[in-house]
Amino acid sequence: NKLSKNNNREWFEANRDSYNSDFLEPAVQFVVEMGDMLQDIDPDIVAIPKVDKSIFRLHRDVRFSKDKTPYKTNAGLYFWNGKMKKMDASGFYFHLEPKHFGVGLGIYMFSPQLLKKYRDVVSDSSSVKELHQVVRSLEKKGYTIGGKKYKKTPKGYDPNTLYPGYLLYEGIYAWFESSNFKVISGGKAVDIIYKIFKEMLPLHKWLVKNLF
Repeated sequence: NKLSKNNNREWFEANRDSYNSDFLEPAVQFVVEMGDMLQDIDPDIVAIPKVDKSIFRLHRDVRFSKDKTPYKTNAGLYFWNGKMKKMDASGFYFHLEPKHFGVGLGIYMFSPQLLKKYRDVVSDSSSVKELHQVVRSLEKKGYTIGGKKYKKTPKGYDPNTLYPGYLLYEGIYAWFESSNFKVISGGKAVDIIYKIFKEMLPLHKWLVKNLF
């Protein structure tokens, strides 16, 4: 909240100690603890408790943005399957900002090569049937499935496949969002978020099995 109201370098440098003690140190601890737990459900998970690794940097890239404020007012922590490059891989994501937090799993946006592979896979009836079962199960548990962007079936693909809607995604991920911080307060954050990750896990497993 304070950073939102004082989004400038001078204020940030004057309050760097608070950033270290109130954000960076707890974030490092979270990554270490969560990384250990995630290893149990995916041995290939990468958890590196450093900025620009599992801890997204606070500095914004303002070169092509109208918004020139230098710092993000949200925090992002990311754990990814090490078989692929960090931003190509299916991963586990925790998002925190002043008014809400979010928990996500999957791939936010496919690289061009991965998008083609994904489309080829969901054109196959047995693979897309398995994905559809995973998606329906997650939706029943109250999670949102994101990544659907396109309006028309991509060129070169059959619009009459078993579930053609999956051809319209540019990435696919499960998402949970809440403004109820009591749920993750009092030292419960790692356990609660791990429980959500575990419920979302079938989507991660499908992505790793079919795309990597």
